[in-house]
Amino acid sequence: MNYHLDQQAAASLSSLRWVVMGVCGCGKSEIGQRLANELAIPFIEGDKYHPPANILKMQAAIPLTDIDRADWLQQLKQQLAAARAKGQGLVLSCSALKRAYRDLLREADPALVFVHLDGDRELITARMRARNDHFMPLSLLDSQLADLQALQADEQSIRLNIQKEPAVLIQEILNLSATR
Repeated sequence: MNYHLDQQAAASLSSLRWVVMGVCGCGKSEIGQRLANELAIPFIEGDKYHPPANILKMQAAIPLTDIDRADWLQQLKQQLAAARAKGQGLVLSCSALKRAYRDLLREADPALVFVHLDGDRELITARMRARNDHFMPLSLLDSQLADLQALQADEQSIRLNIQKEPAVLIQEILNLSATR
């Protein structure tokens, strides 16, 4: 789908690094991939950087700790830093639940833009029940919701309601970002 950005706005947005964030089941991967496609920049699925021990813990319905997430977040930070060093845009899907995690990622790029996909527990639960190809069990949703810290006014961010269709969410991201 083409969202009719002028060339200058498209070039500006394509040079940014983005983190599409939120709890499990909110649509980070789908929206992240769509945004990357629209901006013609690379997409990184953050879950692919989890070490096997983290995936085993999550499959066993054991919430990850800050220590479990430390190396994973460092690897994602390195990906963002590499893209910034090359002057390349990038979209990363990452839960980025806590302010400290976002601060760490922002160390790689102070201009990092967070897109928080937010929705009610019932909708996210229904989405998680509908998918059968993911290691994250529904039983971990509550721990993620408990860990989620709201984006603060000093964080460059967009918050979107996931009740909307993906194409509408992408249009909102582009519109809100182009007017900043």
